[in-house]
Amino acid sequence: MTERPFAEPRRQIADACRVLAARGLADGILGHISLRTGPDRLLVRCRGPHERGLAHTTPADIHLVDLDGAPGAEGELDGGWTPPNELPLHTEVLRRRPDVQAVVHAHPPAVVAADLAGIAIRPIVGAFDIPGARLAEAGVPVYPRGVLVRDRRLAGEMADALGDKAVVLLRGHGITSTGATVPEAVLRAISVDTIARLSLTVASAGGTLRDLPDRDLAELPDLGGAFNEATAWRHELSRLR
Repeated sequence: MTERPFAEPRRQIADACRVLAARGLADGILGHISLRTGPDRLLVRCRGPHERGLAHTTPADIHLVDLDGAPGAEGELDGGWTPPNELPLHTEVLRRRPDVQAVVHAHPPAVVAADLAGIAIRPIVGAFDIPGARLAEAGVPVYPRGVLVRDRRLAGEMADALGDKAVVLLRGHGITSTGATVPEAVLRAISVDTIARLSLTVASAGGTLRDLPDRDLAELPDLGGAFNEATAWRHELSRLR
């Protein structure tokens, strides 16, 4: 049998879906990851006739489609496969943001709870999670509608809220995270979830959330992509095994 094109990216997206589930960011059947493969096509986790949830994603669940959800190559959606209902969530970001190659959509309970409690994602940590601190310092906006982002109109609203940031929260819904790579987009989602969990813990203990001082943020080094992404991603994959 001839191997499908983009075999390695399909495997990476499948692994990334399992990472999301293992981390509790998408532990049911909801959530998806996409990767741009050209100007008008993307690989995305689709739903098939034997859906088992993100924790059980395999490369067979990853399919090539165009920006409108049509098959990106002959046979890609044969056998009952369908793109996610929220495909526009991915495609509108990819249309607007040439710097973005990968999009993650997940439903982290802690992130949703923190936002509903009025707790923003703020740079409350420093060396605990340096990429997370930088991401929070840059700002994590909120799309205030708890809707299914099922068409370009709603996706455009969400993309407006995202702007040029890396991550946007979807009120009463979840999170959309972006990156230059699939690992980067997933690791950003994990960082936001970690900050949300810490924030809820501090608040529930009666503490006061305080942003890290500017002088401490300025001291945080850039440890480089080899550590922040490559090593961190190997760790996430090792957790699956």
